[in-house]
Amino acid sequence: MSHRRWISSRRVRLVPLLAGTAAVLAFTAACGDGTTTGSSQPQGSSSPLTTTLGKPSPSGSASPTTGNGAPLTISDEAGKQLCDMLRPQLSDWRVQGPTLGKISLNASVHEWALRNGGINLQVLGDKDVIDRVTTKNCSDVRDQAISALEIPNLASGLAG
Repeated sequence: MSHRRWISSRRVRLVPLLAGTAAVLAFTAACGDGTTTGSSQPQGSSSPLTTTLGKPSPSGSASPTTGNGAPLTISDEAGKQLCDMLRPQLSDWRVQGPTLGKISLNASVHEWALRNGGINLQVLGDKDVIDRVTTKNCSDVRDQAISALEIPNLASGLAG
């Protein structure tokens, strides 16, 4: 009976990982060969899609910048959501090691970005935003993740 629970709990953990991986693959495939055939604006949107990535704002949210418009604001709530997604994975990363752990980190970050406005490409444009958000909202989780993944910062563990 306990074997079934273990398998079931592993499936529950794999679902977000697989969903995140699928999202990364979908976004990567959507990028194509780098040529643009139309607007980067979402279909049906009346306002231009602009984001910038930069340093944390004094108001308490991180503002990532890509240099092409208004700042993308990462709310404290979204930052806490990222922390809540990473925290339960720390023990798995310690057991799995850095290689598998980094894959899981990438999947989690992309799933989080997808849930928070589909900002995956902006996050890849400024990977340091993940360090800024986690430093502000859960520095203990960030430090443990860096240790488990054997990386100098979370940004360096993100592919792309």
